[in-house]
Amino acid sequence: MNWAEISIQTTTEGIEIVTGFLMAHGVNQVMIEDAADFQNFLSDTTVYWDYVDEGLMEKMEHCDTKVKFYLTDTPDGYETLSQIRSDLTRLPAAEEGIDLGPLTVEVVYKEQEEWETAWQKYYHPIEISGNLIIVPEWEKVDLKPGQKQLLLNPGMAFGTGGHNTTRLVLSMLDKLPVEGEKVLDMGCGSGILSIAALLLGAGEVTAVDIDPLAVKIAGENAELNGVQDERLSIIAGNVLTDDALADQLAAEPVDLILANIVADVLIGMAPLFVRCLKPGGDLIISGIITERAEEVLSVMREYGFAVADQQEENGWCAARLSH
Repeated sequence: MNWAEISIQTTTEGIEIVTGFLMAHGVNQVMIEDAADFQNFLSDTTVYWDYVDEGLMEKMEHCDTKVKFYLTDTPDGYETLSQIRSDLTRLPAAEEGIDLGPLTVEVVYKEQEEWETAWQKYYHPIEISGNLIIVPEWEKVDLKPGQKQLLLNPGMAFGTGGHNTTRLVLSMLDKLPVEGEKVLDMGCGSGILSIAALLLGAGEVTAVDIDPLAVKIAGENAELNGVQDERLSIIAGNVLTDDALADQLAAEPVDLILANIVADVLIGMAPLFVRCLKPGGDLIISGIITERAEEVLSVMREYGFAVADQQEENGWCAARLSH
């Protein structure tokens, strides 16, 4: 079966009105691209970035607000689309005083396989070592003796294990004896590092992320891997601004800290790393572009950390430090 992907260009103010209009025409599932949300996101988070793709910044300047939905490429679908086009012309008069934007309609026809499942072909199992392999949840793999599989749904937000920074952390993590240890995952995202630690034998993991959505996603991935139990605690909060949260984490020092973030945030967290880590514990940091590696490591040395291992991959750096 073929499908039509329809986009209606509107404004942030008009999203709710257009969505209600479509529901009245039997369209109950929509996707929203809000230019205001996108621009606010970039503006609010640029401080945490060392590198921003030029294409992303260009999109920030030219992003449109759209409401998207799908109709079957059939006579019934065509009739619904025709009715929507016709009634859409009368919508501005019915909502006088509200800027609904141009309300232009764009239609792209797609085969069902193309929009429903084709994206899956870009995700394949990623073997970290003989002990750990990351597997998209729809894939089946033959595990090596003793090898653990970490199931992920790459359709979710946040990390999927394919990025250099994540692979570097996982590689270092796999070389440590984490059996029964307490682990703190700072900036957990999808929860991949927390889950990997548990699969490799960690006794208890606390995962923290600034984005509340990460708590939901990490929880779903933990459940997918059967580790959503009393050994895993996931917290949403900003440890750089929330003193109570920082004190809570420091109250029970851990054996290992994992932090795959960015240079500036790692530098800001350096004092907290000291507070949260047991004497003799390990800290694995990543998310650092190679140009800033020495800057970050220099700060870590000032706080008493010694570099035990340092690795680079495609312009990114990770390091294991001891204290």
